[in-house]
Amino acid sequence: MTQTFKQGYAVVVGVGFDLPVTIDDATAIANLLCDSSRCAYPTEQLRLLIGEEASATNILSVLSWLAHAAGKDDTVIVYFSGHGIETPDYYLMPYGYNLENLQDTAILGSIFTEYIQAIQAKKLLVLLDCCHAGGLAEAKGATKSPLPPSMLAQLGSSSGRVVLASSRKDEVSWTGKPYSVFTAALLEAMAGYGAFEQDGYTRVLDLAMWVGRKVPERTKDKQHPIIKISNLEDNFALAWYAAGEKRPHSLPNWTDNIPTITPGLDNAQVATWKRMLTNYRKNLQLIDERMSEYVDFTAIPLQIENNRRFTETKIAELEQKLGMKF
Repeated sequence: MTQTFKQGYAVVVGVGFDLPVTIDDATAIANLLCDSSRCAYPTEQLRLLIGEEASATNILSVLSWLAHAAGKDDTVIVYFSGHGIETPDYYLMPYGYNLENLQDTAILGSIFTEYIQAIQAKKLLVLLDCCHAGGLAEAKGATKSPLPPSMLAQLGSSSGRVVLASSRKDEVSWTGKPYSVFTAALLEAMAGYGAFEQDGYTRVLDLAMWVGRKVPERTKDKQHPIIKISNLEDNFALAWYAAGEKRPHSLPNWTDNIPTITPGLDNAQVATWKRMLTNYRKNLQLIDERMSEYVDFTAIPLQIENNRRFTETKIAELEQKLGMKF
């Protein structure tokens, strides 16, 4: 029997403008969240802004709505697909931005952070797909940037908040068909493809783990998502993945398989492998967090890179033993 994820609230933005793929990305995210057979968010608790609707004024308005509508015990997702630049101040670039007048046409990173900080929910995920290939040309000292520095500073004084950006500062976020690589992986995770325990919930760290592995894999190590976590007490649920059912529903015309565990394995051995897999996944999460500290640098220490590859290899070996087709 299908269920509604009554505590779910979301703001989803796809700027469009010189990045038409962002409209498709945002629309797909919003549709999946409101799909009554999948994430099952109440439609009245989601705001979608695309194209001309995604102006600076409208974006700040819906974030203000979110701060008033969502309570402390609710779950909140904020998704933005567009450009992010530093000039040196950080700006998110809404529809109609003007490089000659960023102050009046773009959203200052510190202002965006203030609006996010005003959200009361203790379970908050911010998703930023902010640096697309072939997008904004660097001009007047502007450089592409995936994360507002003010948001990173704010995380240290908050709890239950996770920020996932699509790429490192020295990288671009790759587009694709029909969606960007980052958003395609998000859609899979929200549909339950990355669920470690098939309990009906898409959980925040499972989503981050799936996206963090799939994006580099599909871009041949040219794009690496950044995750920032603030005092996370548990791997909280973001949504249902199949409206309360335990078995995820496959996405239409998708090539990746939903994780399945081959029956007939020894229960004790399976339990041991699962514990090991959980530990390696936690280790990978810590390694990714360490790597994200080098967002301002093109070179990450070789030892950290080697540790990540070793951990990914161990995860793949255990998933193969469990028959999990990721």
